[in-house]
Amino acid sequence: MSTKIVMDCDPGHDDAMAILLALASPELELVGVTTVAGNQTLDKTTRNALITLEIAGRSDVPVAAGADRPLRRELRTAAHVHGETGLDGPELPEPSAAPVDAHAADFLAELIEPGVVLVPTAPLTNVALMLERHPDVRGRLAHIVWMGGSIAEGNVTPAAEFNSFGDPEAAAAVFASGIPITMIGLDVTHKALFTRADADELRDSGRVGRFVAELSDFFQLFHERSYRFDGAPIHDAMAVAHVIDPTLVTTEHVNVAVETSSEYCDGRTVVDLRGVSGREPNADVGVDVDAPRFLDLLVSRLASLP
Repeated sequence: MSTKIVMDCDPGHDDAMAILLALASPELELVGVTTVAGNQTLDKTTRNALITLEIAGRSDVPVAAGADRPLRRELRTAAHVHGETGLDGPELPEPSAAPVDAHAADFLAELIEPGVVLVPTAPLTNVALMLERHPDVRGRLAHIVWMGGSIAEGNVTPAAEFNSFGDPEAAAAVFASGIPITMIGLDVTHKALFTRADADELRDSGRVGRFVAELSDFFQLFHERSYRFDGAPIHDAMAVAHVIDPTLVTTEHVNVAVETSSEYCDGRTVVDLRGVSGREPNADVGVDVDAPRFLDLLVSRLASLP
């Protein structure tokens, strides 16, 4: 029996690949996608979600647009990573579908039922708004698997990962919600790099494979220049992969607090690995990953799409 998931995202190269991995995996049923401003502005991330589903032949999956800015801060996008469209690299078609007429926070509340896993791969603005507007969701939502945060490194500041930095107040609210949450952060995503060889393996596998390879061509250039990596971490796909196979990522059950008022550490996910704070554990945090198995899963599943 497949697990129903809802993805809340801001596509974004790695978000697009995460959506495609979900669609390619018989263990999962993607019942809806919601979008938020993050990697790019809301109009662009929503369009990119629709485009990704269209390329996969799955325009039947409903998309709802959500917050166009963080709860209390100005929007900061990542155009330097994902380009002006948010999916620079391939030629992007015009999507034939349109978003549903509902705010993502309300649409998420409709989709969440017992057994559904919420997989946010973006700033947590929509999720925080959902919990504020629909507090009854806490009784139905069994698990959140979030790509965001980090234990020991940042990628937008020395201390903070992009999704947590993008809306620290929202992240703090979600970690304080009491809902079980797994954090897939930079500490594990940076251990599994999608290489040019992986992209070339997909390039002639079909329409989706070519789309992914062309996404990777652009995305990898940034990581080669900025990090001197020999590949690109497909951060968001690892969160989806963790739902498919929880043995891929090793986690520790610990307390996570989110810094919201620091000059140097704003947005940092403060992960208490040794229990020195005395605070109760509230999250399972990724500490290691079986990188070869993750990459094999990602490449083989994406190659199976038309």
